[in-house]
Amino acid sequence: AGGVKMDYMMLKEASEKWKISVRQVNYYCTDGRIPGAVKMGTVWLIPKDSQKPADKRYKSTRSKEGEGK
Repeated sequence: AGGVKMDYMMLKEASEKWKISVRQVNYYCTDGRIPGAVKMGTVWLIPKDSQKPADKRYKSTRSKEGEGK
């Protein structure tokens, strides 16, 4: 009936895509750090086009060229 169709992935798919643990993805969802993630019962649904949130445990002082290693 004319709604917007969203493609979602589960925690395991997101963890494989972003190369982090399922537990870390769950934490991001619980903390509200993944826009559009919704909880259906006991299962988190994450939009397939979501970007991995920045890890707050580390400062992003390194440049992409690999300086500061």
